[in-house]
Amino acid sequence: MDLTDRDLKVIWHPYTQMKTAKPPIPIVRGEGALLFDENGKKYIDAVSSWWVNIHGHAHPYIAKKVSEQLYKLEHVIFAGFTHEGAVELAERLLQILPKNQQKVFYSDNGSTAVEVAIKMCLQYWHNKGENRTKIIAFKNAYHGDTFGAMAVSGRSAFTAAFDRLLFEVEFIDLPNEDNIQNLTSYISHLKSKTACFIFEPLVQGAGGMLMYDAAYLNELMAHCRKEGMLLIADEVFTGFGRTGKNFACNHVQEQPDIMCFSKGLTGGTMALGLTTCTQTIYDAFLSDDKLKTLFHGHSFTANPVAIAAALASLDLFLDPSTLKNIKRIAAKHMAFGKKITNHPKVKTIRQTGTIFAMEWETGSNTSYFNSLRDILYQYFLDAGIILRPLGNTIYILPPYCITDDELNYIYAKIEQALEAL
Repeated sequence: MDLTDRDLKVIWHPYTQMKTAKPPIPIVRGEGALLFDENGKKYIDAVSSWWVNIHGHAHPYIAKKVSEQLYKLEHVIFAGFTHEGAVELAERLLQILPKNQQKVFYSDNGSTAVEVAIKMCLQYWHNKGENRTKIIAFKNAYHGDTFGAMAVSGRSAFTAAFDRLLFEVEFIDLPNEDNIQNLTSYISHLKSKTACFIFEPLVQGAGGMLMYDAAYLNELMAHCRKEGMLLIADEVFTGFGRTGKNFACNHVQEQPDIMCFSKGLTGGTMALGLTTCTQTIYDAFLSDDKLKTLFHGHSFTANPVAIAAALASLDLFLDPSTLKNIKRIAAKHMAFGKKITNHPKVKTIRQTGTIFAMEWETGSNTSYFNSLRDILYQYFLDAGIILRPLGNTIYILPPYCITDDELNYIYAKIEQALEAL
């Protein structure tokens, strides 16, 4: 029995209708931006394996650091104990994050990083004796699949089975020149009961790589702060260079009270979540009253092996060659976007840093479940490219080590698809 058959007997895959999906492709190794299946076919990982891989697969430097850590300490309970890696990673990240970020709370993944942030905000007001429980988020948001993270994500087919169980959230449009005044007025109307505003800065990933202007985000953040609301920046996707700067919040002057990280945090090596906050939020939990404790934790909080991967990834990320590659990819994307912008099948083109998105013209049917999505997915797989369209939106989100030749091949296949399909 081959690996695919063995898989189908025992595995339930994510975001997959197992009855109708094609069998999974067994991947046996990775190198740089490439993945290789059991038959030796290579695939360009143009989506960084769900946006996590920023330095390339099986990076020898990260592998070396992880291996060394495994021989020293694989895990230790993080309640009442600490270890060097956890302290070093927190120190180094706080040096490059916005200056108001002062404390680090470790968890397991992007969803849990968001759960921690929500609980910090809600309990902050509880500890201060104020009844603020309402949360503001953007329409089409995606913050994760655990219940709290799902509640602050846009309502859709993905949440339909659970909608009646999710707590109430005020969803607002992305800000722009035409609606910013209405949005700020609406937020002022909600201020007395609102605990926080959570947002994906600049780019809504799972929503379709929807992008919006930093100036209007900055204005919205400033207004929320004036009205006494806490700000949560979900940088799980946008962090670590994706938008062309270290973090998406580097594009705005106002800074969040809380920030969430995962995905590229370990270079895609293994799961790790991280939530940072200001001293003001931290201080609201300092008390002789033990009931003001943040009662949250995970068995693998601050896992030393995952943190070794994150420290190695951070070394690579801060190397000048990585910034050079980020700029190179952004420039290549921009040139390609200009080349195809007037094609009759191209509805819109969006780009922020290394994130390129092209919306295929499908009339009014832009649903995630549009049949074009499956056609495009298979077309690129057959060409040895892993692209995972969001409905009618094709996006390219490569590891920073991707070569110009590999990018040119992806661009060429997209142009061929525009003509052939």
